[in-house]
Amino acid sequence: MNVRVKLCGITRLEDALLGVELGVDALGFNFVEGSPRRVAPELTHDVCAAVPPFVVRVGVFADELPRVMEATALLAGLNCLQLHGDEPPETCQAIAIPWYKAHRVGTQFRPESVQRYRCNTSLLDARVPGKKGGTGATFDWTVARLASAYRRVIVAGGLTPENVGEAIAVARPYGVDVNSGVETAPGRKDRRLLAEFMRRVREAAQALEGPS
Repeated sequence: MNVRVKLCGITRLEDALLGVELGVDALGFNFVEGSPRRVAPELTHDVCAAVPPFVVRVGVFADELPRVMEATALLAGLNCLQLHGDEPPETCQAIAIPWYKAHRVGTQFRPESVQRYRCNTSLLDARVPGKKGGTGATFDWTVARLASAYRRVIVAGGLTPENVGEAIAVARPYGVDVNSGVETAPGRKDRRLLAEFMRRVREAAQALEGPS
């Protein structure tokens, strides 16, 4: 089983290139107001221009106008959007470039609710009151396994080298999204932590396939 990895919260070229070197599938750039990892479109453009074309470049937005997101994506060199706010399905449908919806998992979350959005992939993150995301909190990964009956699921929220293997074993996700779990400070990735994270992902994915 191939579990894809998105390295989110990229603020520096060297971290993007480190992620590519270590085999991540996607890089995430945060454009959410108030985030400590928020980046300017111009900086993102320079980073994206240095990244190989087969690495997906994802812009993370929350409750932004479709035309603003599209303009930012064009300027920054993004090819996919992650919608991490309270966007209704009709707003998402108005977006002209590929996107997927993030859902915050709390006690009221129902796995089948991901079907409200017409995209084939859903990201699940922990619900923390007053926060859109990026909290470093985990959630019950069995919920992600249930949601995968309806959509391809990306597991996010508090993933680290220590717990990503368990998350994959429980959720059996399409992908995982890591941010603060491989950082020394907000927006600064650590080579040792990311290398160990990637090793654990591959190890856990191989275990799902069973003995060869």
